[in-house]
Amino acid sequence: MNISIKEKILSTLINANGEPVSGQKLADELQISRTMIWKHLKSIEEDGYVIEAIKKKGYILRSIPDLVTPAQVIPKLSTKYLGRNMDYYTTCETTQVIAADKAREDAPHGTVIIAEEQTAGKGRLERSWDSSANKGIWMSVIIRPKISPEFAAPFTLVSAVAITQAIQDVTNLAPQIKWPNDILINGKKVTGILTELQAEMDIVHSIIIGIGVNVNQELSTFDESIQSIATSLKIETGEEIDRSLLVAKILYYLEKYGDLYVEKGFQPIKILWESHNCTIGKRIRATMLRETVEGVALGITNDGVLELKLDSGEIRGVYSADIHLLGRN
Repeated sequence: MNISIKEKILSTLINANGEPVSGQKLADELQISRTMIWKHLKSIEEDGYVIEAIKKKGYILRSIPDLVTPAQVIPKLSTKYLGRNMDYYTTCETTQVIAADKAREDAPHGTVIIAEEQTAGKGRLERSWDSSANKGIWMSVIIRPKISPEFAAPFTLVSAVAITQAIQDVTNLAPQIKWPNDILINGKKVTGILTELQAEMDIVHSIIIGIGVNVNQELSTFDESIQSIATSLKIETGEEIDRSLLVAKILYYLEKYGDLYVEKGFQPIKILWESHNCTIGKRIRATMLRETVEGVALGITNDGVLELKLDSGEIRGVYSADIHLLGRN
């Protein structure tokens, strides 16, 4: 991972836990002049960090802004590979496009593309996704599992389980999953997941998992057209959430459950998914590419396919659709 000098200085200050760090020591370790150290410290301060200079002792980091920089996320990671290579942007059009390009350029397994803001964030079916600056988690994860392409689709459900568990750990909320990839709190959407596959007939080159989580938005942050259907973790808890901690938790569970799926198959993930779902047993409307059907959701198969019992009694397997919950049968 290519870490900039600025990020190395910031990591050193964070890891000092409030103790002074000598400017000369930084200069010696990084093999640059004291003047360059001072310039990097000023740049760090411009990002919102508060640094105090103490004569003859060094620099102390007094305040850390809520950012999702590698310097803030990586020390909180407990993963083997996810997030160990991380590319950070203050703003970009969409992390998913950047990740797709980097995956084709052989970015390592577990690479994360993360941004403070997306100007052209997308969800499923090319729908726009509001990606407010410094308010949410907007990231794409590149994984290269050793599986055949036909086994790639369930990674959407694996991701939903991972994110749900991470949110629960950090906030004590109880999110629910609406098949296949929406995470809801009190019936309102807080997270979207978009998975894209780069593969040949018999080999997966990469799976790119796009994750958008509404974290610290106020209700007024959202466009009026979605205020009735969208929410954030801050709205639901009444508290500011540490975004870098949530990123680290998501990556932990995504690695854990992704490895579990590759090793053991979908059955153990299915059990976890069902424990968090808000779809099974409900009457739903499924809008597919060429038709719309209604019926009762019976469950999901070991391939992650939704089984829908139509009013005619026919059991229909739904592979991809927009789902609208109509209530209990």
